[in-house]
Amino acid sequence: MAKKTATKKKSTSKKAAKTSNKKATVRKGAVAKPAKKTLKTAVKSAARRPKGPAWQWSAVETAAAIRSGAISAVETVEAHLERMHAVNPRLNAVVVDLGEDALKAAHAADKQRAKGSELGLLHGVPVTIKENVDYEGRPNFNGVPANKNLVAPSDSPVVRNLKKAGAIVIGLTNTPEFSFRGFTDNPLHGLTLNPWDPNITCGGSSGGAGSAVAAGIGTIAHGNDIGGSLRWPAHCNGVATIKPTQGRIPAFNASATAERPMLAHLMSAQGPLARHVGDVRLALEVMSQRDPRDPWWVPAPLTGPKPKGPLKVALAKIPDDMAVDPAVSAALRQAADHLERSGYRVSEVEVPDINGVWQTWCDIITNETVVMQEAGMLKVTSEDFHKAWGGMKTKASTLDLKAWMQATAARNGHIRAWQLFFEVYPVVLAPTTVKPTPGPRDDTVSAERVQEIFWGEIRFISAINVLGLPGAVVPVAVHDGKPIGVQLIAGRYREDLALDAAAAIEKRAGVLTHRLWESMA
Repeated sequence: MAKKTATKKKSTSKKAAKTSNKKATVRKGAVAKPAKKTLKTAVKSAARRPKGPAWQWSAVETAAAIRSGAISAVETVEAHLERMHAVNPRLNAVVVDLGEDALKAAHAADKQRAKGSELGLLHGVPVTIKENVDYEGRPNFNGVPANKNLVAPSDSPVVRNLKKAGAIVIGLTNTPEFSFRGFTDNPLHGLTLNPWDPNITCGGSSGGAGSAVAAGIGTIAHGNDIGGSLRWPAHCNGVATIKPTQGRIPAFNASATAERPMLAHLMSAQGPLARHVGDVRLALEVMSQRDPRDPWWVPAPLTGPKPKGPLKVALAKIPDDMAVDPAVSAALRQAADHLERSGYRVSEVEVPDINGVWQTWCDIITNETVVMQEAGMLKVTSEDFHKAWGGMKTKASTLDLKAWMQATAARNGHIRAWQLFFEVYPVVLAPTTVKPTPGPRDDTVSAERVQEIFWGEIRFISAINVLGLPGAVVPVAVHDGKPIGVQLIAGRYREDLALDAAAAIEKRAGVLTHRLWESMA
């Protein structure tokens, strides 16, 4: 089938480009600008089929190749399914194989292109979805066997937006029970392994998503983040991500038995993981389209005003009580050097009260969970969940109503302080973790070990959720065969600044998963 479509490539490429431009003109607002430019460039560069197996291509390359006729959607999906069947049995990253439905969707996508229909930005592109959002007709297990009756009556907004853009879902990825751990394991599907090394965690709670996309299963993986669940797996698996500003990507699960509490909603975000920063940017645009079911969705443009002069980056000083591994320090210096060589001006400075911000996050999320969800969760979860959750609670203060209101008020002050800081330093370069990636079940060792991880190691990740700020992660280096990523934080709705800096680092550091595939082979 690929040969047949390839012979038509020359005659159809102009038509495909025309279709792409037509779509770009009818879409409204600045939201369309980043992906329009990316896709337009990609279409021009896709006169020939990209090098290597189709499962190794970026999402941008894949979309352009399908659009130009260099490859069919069916051949693309088949390549990703073959890769999934080859590597997933030892990883357990994808826990629901949607291959049959994906091939049907791919055949329909090829027919749509043959008719000259308007094509979405991700037409025919294989993706995965985390098994904690609604996927129509399937139980929303969220890692819990007792959720078998929570069958989704409709797709969640992020799934709906991906499908509207033409993306084809090839599988659902693993998550811990109630997506409440930084390690991906549950009694329903079991443990997910890191493709770089089975002796380190793939992260959580979007660990299945990170493991899958790093291994070459799908070009984009959906995940979500309330305490680091996008950025932590991105670091662990050597891929890129963006935790968007709260309200950027709509969220809703019709299968849920109750509404989420207020602060949990304000601190949670949906987002993409991918091997390339350009794919993260494209996926962000697709995912962030309006859905009326989310009352917190914000119609903010994806590109803001360009800062004047060389952009200043704050390399965050690390608190004295966080013992930094030399490999992490080297990676941060390397990232800073990449930015300096790309025209940024990097200075090591102290960021606004990272310790107080983290404690506010911990107090708010813990107390809200205890009051609203804990009893129900503990009834249906494993001993491992009880150990991990018990460890998380020990660092939190118990809040009465007055203290709760004071904590939520303190959140406003923290956000204001960071926003003022961004007036001087529009981007902050910070660690993801200050230690080597831990073992696959380290959060079940003891309550002290859980505190050590969340407070002593990944403090700069979890703290950002309470602020609702965007944070990107990009891989920088491989040390002892394990990837190390750094975090780039920007002001509210300035995902573009965080991703621009991430792209500058990626340009010099390279895409690390290419090394992974060599070792897996």
